[in-house]
Amino acid sequence: MWTAAPPLSLTPSQRAMLQRWARGRRTPQRVTLRARIVLAAAEGLPNHRIAQELQVSRPTVLLWRERFATQGANGLRQDAPRPGRTPQVSAAKIDAVIKATLHTTPRNATHWSVRTMARAQGLSRMTIQRIWKAHHLKPHLVETFKFSTDRQFVEKLHDVVGLYFSPPDRALVFSVDEKSQIQALDRTQPLLPLRPGIPARQTHDYRRHGTTTLFTALNILDGHVIGRCLPRHRHQEFLKFLRQLDAETSPDLALHLIVDNYGTHKHAKVRRWLARHPRVHLHFTPTGATWLNLVERWLRELTTKRIRRGTFTSVPALILAITEYIAEYNAHPKPFAWTATADEILRKINHCKEALGTQH
Repeated sequence: MWTAAPPLSLTPSQRAMLQRWARGRRTPQRVTLRARIVLAAAEGLPNHRIAQELQVSRPTVLLWRERFATQGANGLRQDAPRPGRTPQVSAAKIDAVIKATLHTTPRNATHWSVRTMARAQGLSRMTIQRIWKAHHLKPHLVETFKFSTDRQFVEKLHDVVGLYFSPPDRALVFSVDEKSQIQALDRTQPLLPLRPGIPARQTHDYRRHGTTTLFTALNILDGHVIGRCLPRHRHQEFLKFLRQLDAETSPDLALHLIVDNYGTHKHAKVRRWLARHPRVHLHFTPTGATWLNLVERWLRELTTKRIRRGTFTSVPALILAITEYIAEYNAHPKPFAWTATADEILRKINHCKEALGTQH
């Protein structure tokens, strides 16, 4: 026969907390069970009877009685740490894998794979995968970068970023760019629609029906977009777009346009037009740094959401799709927030140059 264990002593606050856990729908089941064990023990029920009523083993009842007695209610919420399996790969071997990944390449490839590294180190591919994951190593990935060679990089950077953070008073700031050579592509066969377990499918080959160029201005304050499709990408078309911006904005406000260094933006006729319209000011991004232009972010969404997977039987159909997308977007515009300061950008660039050992 078992000797009856003495009842557990609960304070009013502990009892209220355990009752909430025992009844709570969102409380994890393991915590609910432990709370019920402790509440039953506080009522003076024998351990074997608690085990029978809650359909657990008697050692389980003893465990959580003891855990509550030593750690209180919080001890019921967490399991005790388990020792786990003894590591089968030594620290020296893990260090060898990491050094080989960082400082060597296989003879017949540009980078290591889990299988080639496993053969070279005499380990399983899953072991290599775990080591790489634990140390955030991804030899199969490569990213591209480019340093601007613009001698006025710092001045232009501060100018453009300054417009994002501190726009001038009584002025509108637009991020302006052109997406040229947008192709009206028509697939040779109809699209096969999406089905459960099968993605939508389209033919690899297509028919070309011509191109158009989209001139876009993104208002950095409210996210509103002014866009116009024109057949070519020349200074004549850029002037048409400037006239449109001039006509569709309040004449009492100055216009500050952030543009890249494409030749059409610096054409002599464009400069003469700007001289006759002193409220319009162009701000050039540094050469090779079009990522500073916020409208690039909006153009990427247009490409991924409407153009890349679209099917267009003619250029007018393509222009209509773009026009409808702009109208739908402008119904609920959302500005893109620029967060990096000029000093933070320069600090990152200098850090990359130091890592490369270059003096650009």
